Amino acid sequence: MDETALVLIGHGSKLPYNKENLEKLAEMLRRKSRFKTVEISFMVRNKPTIPEAIDEIAKRGIKRVVLVPAFLAAGIHTTQEIPEMIGLKGEEPQFKARGIQIIYGEPIGPDERIAEIIEEKALKALGMKEDVPAVNYAETIPAAKETFTTSMTIIRKELGSLLDHVPPSHAAIIERVVHTTADPEFAKLLVISQGAVGAGIDAIKSGAKIVTDVKMVKAGINESRVRRFGGKTFTYIDDQRAVKMAENEKLTRAAAAMRLAVDEGTDGAIVLIGNAPTAVFELADAIKKGRTKPALVVATPVGYIGAAESKEVVETLSVPFITNRGRKGGSAVAVAVFNALLGMAEGKKRP
Repeated sequence: MDETALVLIGHGSKLPYNKENLEKLAEMLRRKSRFKTVEISFMVRNKPTIPEAIDEIAKRGIKRVVLVPAFLAAGIHTTQEIPEMIGLKGEEPQFKARGIQIIYGEPIGPDERIAEIIEEKALKALGMKEDVPAVNYAETIPAAKETFTTSMTIIRKELGSLLDHVPPSHAAIIERVVHTTADPEFAKLLVISQGAVGAGIDAIKSGAKIVTDVKMVKAGINESRVRRFGGKTFTYIDDQRAVKMAENEKLTRAAAAMRLAVDEGTDGAIVLIGNAPTAVFELADAIKKGRTKPALVVATPVGYIGAAESKEVVETLSVPFITNRGRKGGSAVAVAVFNALLGMAEGKKRP
């Protein structure tokens, strides 16, 4: 959205951390790349004021500004004072004459994502680890860890020289997929584009958005480990907007969900598709048309209809990708690839 600027509105305070927090939030939004221009503004005490922020943006030639109050709930500030400051209460908004379109958004309000943060803070206050339910048993229980290590030894022996000619980072992904599927053939089927592993690790470390095609893929990702980097996992398969789009436009729900994901923003994201070829085709089309540029595409759909063909399309994309050839694949494969990348982002060595 190069033609639209996002302005966050804070109340303002004598204490410096108020402004610092809003600046950090703005920087997070810039990294998401949905809005190229993200600025902050304040009602009182701090600079810039709301009109000053809009004026500065207008000087850059941007004519559309969306303002979002960084307040938890609606009140006199958001319903009366801020609209008066930007002239939205009058019949002729003050910026309209200058050709500037002002769009005023809602405060944060109740949101499941806010609830997750509150829960995390509460657990932290109690001295509890928020990732207790999401234990990786293969890495924490001695017997399971020993089994996992032994499995890797067997896998490396079976694969033999197949791993001798690939980078260690690629080998880590291949081993993880073979371990998950118990199918050594994946060592020959996996295709990892140049720079894909680095792009995935960098995206995870930067707190990139993780988008999955189905809930099964999302369920296989340890959310607490992703959140340590500032990331979050999304799937739109049950979103009512996707359901309605699928019905109205005669799409599969997976394709509609992926279209919605692109509309919501997948620039710089990691997109994991483990089930639906139609989701792959939808994403590939959006990439080729310049509507989105993910940091990494992991596509491993399984099946007899469209799976192999969709992965052939992935190999023609201009963005980094990890896929496999043929009909084999599945959600577990996509999860295995991502978990291998996550482990490398955390600095873990191959067992």
